Amino acid sequence: MLDIGQVETLEAEAVNSAKVRQPLYASRRKIFPKRAAGRFRSFKWIVMAVTLGIYYLTPWLRWDRGPYAPDQAVLIDLANRRFYFFFIEIWPQEFFFVAGLLVMAGIGLFLITSTVGRAWCGYACPQTVWVDLFLVVERAVEGDRNARIKLDESPWTARKSVLRLTKHAIWLLIAVATGGAWIFYFADAPTLLADVVTGQAAAVAYITVAVLTATTYVFGGLMREQVCTYMCPWPRIQAAMLDENSLTVTYNDWRGEPRSRHAKKAAAAGHSIGDCVDCNACVAVCPMGIDIRDGQQLECITCALCIDACDGVMDKIGKERGLISYATLNDYNANMALATGNGAHVPDPASIRQADGRLSEKVAQFHPGKIFRPRTFIYTAVWALIGLAMLYALMTRERLQLNVLHDRNPQFVVLSDGAIRNGYTVKLLNMIPEPRTIQLSVDGLPDAAITAVGVEQIEAEPLAIEVEPDRLRSVKVYVRLPRDRVAGTNTVFRFVAKDAAGAETASYAATFIAPEASR
Repeated sequence: MLDIGQVETLEAEAVNSAKVRQPLYASRRKIFPKRAAGRFRSFKWIVMAVTLGIYYLTPWLRWDRGPYAPDQAVLIDLANRRFYFFFIEIWPQEFFFVAGLLVMAGIGLFLITSTVGRAWCGYACPQTVWVDLFLVVERAVEGDRNARIKLDESPWTARKSVLRLTKHAIWLLIAVATGGAWIFYFADAPTLLADVVTGQAAAVAYITVAVLTATTYVFGGLMREQVCTYMCPWPRIQAAMLDENSLTVTYNDWRGEPRSRHAKKAAAAGHSIGDCVDCNACVAVCPMGIDIRDGQQLECITCALCIDACDGVMDKIGKERGLISYATLNDYNANMALATGNGAHVPDPASIRQADGRLSEKVAQFHPGKIFRPRTFIYTAVWALIGLAMLYALMTRERLQLNVLHDRNPQFVVLSDGAIRNGYTVKLLNMIPEPRTIQLSVDGLPDAAITAVGVEQIEAEPLAIEVEPDRLRSVKVYVRLPRDRVAGTNTVFRFVAKDAAGAETASYAATFIAPEASR
């Protein structure tokens, strides 16, 4: 076992303390988080690389949809009112698919929070990811925690000015790249990039880049933890999502208290001490500036960097990891009861240790099976049902739509041979990126003849109407019925549209209006 004296004691004070009631409005106290190392920090690097890679690279992916549609894999085409996502094409009237995805995202967030706390906030939230990226730049330019604190407190010199200008310049470049990447989702990326660089892009593109540059720079570089604390509603909502079996980052004070920086002296004096050596490593690495030893608090995003810092200290002094760990309230209470005999908040760590100092097997440990409880089953079931319903709707949706509007004036015309003619405006919607020939006919009107303005027709065959890819075509159609075949003043029938090259059909109910028999 190494001497505790070899553990660096950091002068780190919690900026946000659960033990002190903070004023509603207060000046920001700067936080200089120390670089952490460990499994959770490594996982955060992976998440940051994946999420940033997806964001910046997605607009440049290609997907072949044929000669009549854009080949950008993900494209929000506002000009033509389309949303392309690889092989999926969404029309404005199908926006419920997007709404369904948002509902699934919300339920998924509830599911994640109820099981592993604010894991979204700690690992994948855009604010967290970009703050992490900005901190990487800050450390690379100004140094780690102590160097940054010293630089911040020092008077302005040429060196300090150069370092600060360099840091903020790189931040601005990242912010510009963030705004620039966003606009590429709304137009062909290579074409738009050339237009932006040459100054030929629309004004809205430059305005969007400017706004997103400003928000990224301010939120990620200047405000940081204040966005999570004061602007984001999720810290206040999460309390309703958590229960006794939700995993949260927890300081196990049943093991760590009473803490002491002088373990050898305390042991020689016969005092019982915990594993916490009060080194403040957990406070120094926290990007939110809290002390996890104060307990759960609104500012904690459960990024688990304090776990990495504490595990590193435990390794140095030869004690078991897990003084700070992911734990549930039930496990914490069980261990507190083991440590005290009655669950009182005056723990005696020695009571649950073996003779060699290792933690006793009596310690309550979390196992993954605890997350499978009624609440998680309900969230998972609802999430899966919505997903399956959307998938079914997506696979069975119609790509050919038909709409018919009867002429208002005149409602009918009596021809010279006594036949009755009605006029209709027929709208054919081709929802695939290929041209189609649509055969239009009527069903329910025996001996009726159908003609269309501007459409050539072969006698006794359905109308053959050409419709361009991803387009709506409106056609003026006339339906003629011999007088002796008229069954009444209002006869219901159907227009039927059929893809000439496939089996897809669409129909629409309409009414054939005729004069009364007395006329």
